[in-house]
Amino acid sequence: MDHIFEKYALRKPENLIPLLQELQKENGYLTDEIVEKVSLHLHIPTNRIYGVATFYDQFRFRQRGLYHIQVCRGTSCYLCSSESYLKEIEKLLKVQAGSVTRDKRFSLETVNCMGGCSQSPVIRINDTYYHHLSVADLSEVLRIFREKTE
Repeated sequence: MDHIFEKYALRKPENLIPLLQELQKENGYLTDEIVEKVSLHLHIPTNRIYGVATFYDQFRFRQRGLYHIQVCRGTSCYLCSSESYLKEIEKLLKVQAGSVTRDKRFSLETVNCMGGCSQSPVIRINDTYYHHLSVADLSEVLRIFREKTE
């Protein structure tokens, strides 16, 4: 990751977000070690870095699965029973929201809103959105991803 730090040799505080973005892209997520290195490099206290990184939902501190599932819990999705979708996915994958399956193929999280309120409930797997599914459809959607080999 040294090549990324070299791009930000000027060590300006305004480089914090782009530096974190590149480091996360390279590593997959931000570790305590990465935050320490950024702190030393930019001369910014670690608590300020964590404050920034936890404010923006683009940053994560845990490894994601090969297939990252997000279940919308915004008002519209909530009213359209997104909780039942979450529970079904947890049951099918044997994983809790905020966790990764043992084989690291799937990770699951809830998000506050995906902006698809007119298509509620909405789930996203990596960059593909699914909407207007029935709870029964989830089994088939997950089966497709289980059978993929990458």
